[in-house]
Amino acid sequence: MYWIRSKKLRERLALGFGALLVLFTLLLVVDLQMDLGVSRGEFIPSHARIRYANQQDRSGIYNEFHRKYLAKSNASGSKEFLTTNAQAHRGHADTSGPGYPGKSGTTTAVPPPHDRFKDLTALVVAPRASKHRPAQPFERIIVREEAYVNDPMDDDEANPTLGDLLDLRPGTNASNLERFQLRISKRELYSRDDTLVNAVIDDMVRLPILHVVQKEGGTQLKLIIDYPNDVHALFKPMRFPREQQTLPNHFYFTDYERHTAEIAAFHLDRLLGFRRAMPVTGRILNITTDIYQVGDEVLLKTFFVSPSSNLCFHGKCSYYCDTSHAICGNPDTLEGSFAAFLPTQDDTQRKVWRHPWRRSYHKRRKAQWETDADYCTMVRDIPPYDEGRRLLDLMDMSVFDFLTGNMDRHHYETFKIFGNDTFPIHLDHGRGFGKPFHDELSILAPVLQCCLIRASTLETLLRFHNSPKPLSEAMRESMGVDPIAPVLWEPHLVALDRRVAIVLQAVRDCIRKTADEDAPEAVPVDVPNALNNGDTVPRNGFYRS
Repeated sequence: MYWIRSKKLRERLALGFGALLVLFTLLLVVDLQMDLGVSRGEFIPSHARIRYANQQDRSGIYNEFHRKYLAKSNASGSKEFLTTNAQAHRGHADTSGPGYPGKSGTTTAVPPPHDRFKDLTALVVAPRASKHRPAQPFERIIVREEAYVNDPMDDDEANPTLGDLLDLRPGTNASNLERFQLRISKRELYSRDDTLVNAVIDDMVRLPILHVVQKEGGTQLKLIIDYPNDVHALFKPMRFPREQQTLPNHFYFTDYERHTAEIAAFHLDRLLGFRRAMPVTGRILNITTDIYQVGDEVLLKTFFVSPSSNLCFHGKCSYYCDTSHAICGNPDTLEGSFAAFLPTQDDTQRKVWRHPWRRSYHKRRKAQWETDADYCTMVRDIPPYDEGRRLLDLMDMSVFDFLTGNMDRHHYETFKIFGNDTFPIHLDHGRGFGKPFHDELSILAPVLQCCLIRASTLETLLRFHNSPKPLSEAMRESMGVDPIAPVLWEPHLVALDRRVAIVLQAVRDCIRKTADEDAPEAVPVDVPNALNNGDTVPRNGFYRS
């Protein structure tokens, strides 16, 4: 105190100001390091802030994507699509319900009206181009394939099965899986009413397990399950509860795989009418009798008993295969997903294709599609995307991955025996359904850059969007029969309905963009308003009323 009194007034003020500055700096550092949000007037961890794609600005999906991922000023090219707008789930904006992070209490905001996208519905049902009616500009975006409009299953020559091409018929002792595999056709894995799908699922749930071995390759633990009669399945174990979200600092290529995502992806693929994913089901195992007693010797070396007396194992893989990331029972009960095997015969080999919109899988480097606004033009000139169905199939896959939130689509596979004019198989969805409160718009890059979608896919999305039974309810009902139901955390189902509306808005934006480019002088002044609210369909040479 004597030392301070001995100082002059000016020196005292300088010392006091310096002390306050140091204290303020320390408080600011603590705030930023802990990321508590105090500096923003909130006290919510940053990983709990809801991040939605833009639903209030109905004209911004296409433009916002280009601004975020293709603008030259964007240094990272991989930033998330962020907005603080409240979510629009089928016309409701309340995010205070169960499973939604944020402040408690009720909201007084008036929910926006449900956009029924009547303009898109009118285009889907518009007459097709003929010699009497030339093709309209929107038909470059909403593409119909005459070969798929008619019932493809009535045309056996155009849609052969593996059994037809290999001249094989199932024997009297053939398993349900073998019968299913021989029915795989050029256009889909199974037909709409194929009863063998449920039979294959029942076998994976009820048949005894004879042998377990770890699958080679891959970044995370997967087990090959052997059943009687040469039946096999791929097992992905449960790692954490359904409420566990993708950790905020995890890249898409280091995220955990979720067994529930595999199950939900199969049901979603079937509901959307793609039928390109093999049957998947959940099952509850006893680790002692179903894995340890029949496991491979290499796998058995990784078993141990945890301090909580739970039986655990971790296997060997690139990520999360160590004691600190072990898979543990309770004490030896474990649930997981079982995916039916694809055919393994030499004549049914699959070709692996590099996905054109593959991500860079690098912490800083960007992929070409993230910087080149004309990237789709280049892709359209490369076989097999220059003709046939393949490019449209990638649009379907883009929509499918966006609904699930799967950013890990680096390759895809097709059956060699069917040639190039066949469907891509929907495989490996374990990294989906990780962020229910965030819509990753970059997954829709193929649709937004090519402005292309199959008419039947758009019709399916419109039906779920406007139906009394939305996609979330259909999924809840479909997955309700699974042995480990409920499969998904409720916010993931809410996100499905929200993302359906985002895809529809993206198609609407593409149509508006094409109309402006083709005939900007012919577009009436009221067209943007009509497109925004969806209540009326513009009456001009581009849209049909």
